[in-house]
Amino acid sequence: MTRRITWMGTMLAALLLAGAGVGGCQALTRGEASAALEEASLDAEAISLTSGSIEITTDFTIGDAVENAAAEIATFVQTQLPCAEITVEAATITIEYGANPGTCTYRGQTYGGIHQITVMRNAMDDVIVSHRWEDFHNDDLSVTGTAMVTWSFADPSRHVVHELTWTRQSDGRQGTGSGDRIQRPLAEGLLTGFSEDGTRQWEGESGTWTLDIEGVEVRWVDAVPQAGSYVLTTPASKMLSLSFSRSAATTITVTISSGMQTYDFDVTTLPGDV
Repeated sequence: MTRRITWMGTMLAALLLAGAGVGGCQALTRGEASAALEEASLDAEAISLTSGSIEITTDFTIGDAVENAAAEIATFVQTQLPCAEITVEAATITIEYGANPGTCTYRGQTYGGIHQITVMRNAMDDVIVSHRWEDFHNDDLSVTGTAMVTWSFADPSRHVVHELTWTRQSDGRQGTGSGDRIQRPLAEGLLTGFSEDGTRQWEGESGTWTLDIEGVEVRWVDAVPQAGSYVLTTPASKMLSLSFSRSAATTITVTISSGMQTYDFDVTTLPGDV
């Protein structure tokens, strides 16, 4: 999932460069576009980091006792990430990534720090799992916060509500954000990817940013979403629209609109490059 961190920053940077020399009214100033690049990239990385850790802790039998579900999660994490030290107390699993020797990488994301998961309910019609992260990090970003994830056996879509604070380790830049999202497996299955609708918002150095997510489809192997759209609202209430469409097997077209300006960018992704 690491490659997905960079796509929004790359597209915003391209918009900034393309729009800098265009005459007439510009929807975004150079400074606003630069701030958007920084803020959106940091938020996307925090979401990518925590989403990956949520994904690895959803492998258990629905409808079983919450204690059994916790034991199944612990076993699965241990098989995938031998670096983790795992303790289980009733229905709560505490994972310390990097405490033991071995790989700490899962689907392109490298983990460190604490992740605590509590299976609060595991009924066929209602699964509730809470997540808490403490200094949970990759090589670039540290995240602390919580998420509540709910779904059911009949409806595999997941409702994710999160509150996170993140710090970039290289320069200490921080942000605090929240979100409310619905994730669904793609038609090919969750191993291929998921679709997402909802909102994210965060407070950065320059103010409050809001991201509306509409029908976005994400495959693990792609550098950018293959369908759907985002609308990013800046602290100055200016709106930047990004839409995605697959134009070839290994090419996704990203269309960026701001005011009267529209730019298309083709992003090439390599099959199997996770």
